[in-house]
Amino acid sequence: MTDARRDEIEANLTAVRDRIARACARAGRSPEQVTLTVVTKFFPASDVRLLAELGVRDVGENRHQEAEAKRAECADLGLTWHFIGGLQSNKAAAVAAYADVVESVDRAKLLKGLTRGAHETGRTLDVLVQVSLDEDPGAGRSGVAPDQAEALAEQVVAAEGLRLRGVMAVAPLGADPVPTFAKLASVADLVRRVDPTATWVSAGMSADLEAAVESGATHVRIGSAVLGSRPPNR
Repeated sequence: MTDARRDEIEANLTAVRDRIARACARAGRSPEQVTLTVVTKFFPASDVRLLAELGVRDVGENRHQEAEAKRAECADLGLTWHFIGGLQSNKAAAVAAYADVVESVDRAKLLKGLTRGAHETGRTLDVLVQVSLDEDPGAGRSGVAPDQAEALAEQVVAAEGLRLRGVMAVAPLGADPVPTFAKLASVADLVRRVDPTATWVSAGMSADLEAAVESGATHVRIGSAVLGSRPPNR
């Protein structure tokens, strides 16, 4: 089963990397400018090990308890762990204790806990400001409103132990991803006014990675296109 699973993941990785390369070619970019973060939520640590064997260095998790346990089990792999799920303020310090990157900072209330977690582990935590791209701010996904992203970025920069890396967003369900990610690129420009080194733009998933890459994404978060359908009973 392990050999078959490895072959499956390897084939899927090849296909996704080819999609990224073709999107980069259309945009006049190098594939080396785009980091592939494989989202491993609901998948076992054995899959994380196979990904590491196949050259994946960045993995993403959405749920705190699962992420914490999997990170501990795979500590020997030297991977970069991205927390990309909605974050509760009372879990922020715990997440900061094991995550290398927290992509889902959407409110200032999280910063105190993230700072505490970074301080307790003696690390600097990379942080992305999550931006809501929904037309209706009251419906849909988490994220700070685009016109408030710059102010939140300033608060991240002022927080001890945190390093502002850039922005993250998820395209609204059913929306055309092209103008959506173009909007995110504009917000990213504003955030770079706060800190010119905050160049990361995390956008694009299995269905819309091409639009994200062609709009300037530096990181794409891919789950099902690499690992397949969610395991049963999840």
